[in-house]
Amino acid sequence: MKKLTPILTLEAIEPSLPFWVDALGFAETVDVPTGDVLGFAILEKDGYEVMLQTVASMQADVPAVASPPGGSVLYVEIEDLSAIEKAVADYELLVPRRKTFYGAEEIFVREPGGNVVGFAQFGASEQ
Repeated sequence: MKKLTPILTLEAIEPSLPFWVDALGFAETVDVPTGDVLGFAILEKDGYEVMLQTVASMQADVPAVASPPGGSVLYVEIEDLSAIEKAVADYELLVPRRKTFYGAEEIFVREPGGNVVGFAQFGASEQ
């Protein structure tokens, strides 16, 4: 394998862009309109990539793999959980900060497209 890129299925891309771009600092590097809305977008940050695709776009492009929106969970290891908590404070918190048995401090939030994103910091000091 050379690379792994998640494709998140959404009803609409535009409501999710502030979460990914403004809060988390991703850059929108590719956008593919479908009519007057986005059907597909690629977001990149520090060598990481996330693709967003609407259900309608996926059904038109690859109907065999089209899935309902918001069915994905991403688990992202980060360096500073406190900074992430502040960046995503306006989004739905599903699991507040917790310390796990496997040594992570983590939170889980729902991004506007319905997908769940977990952020984990390993080796964090007590905060």
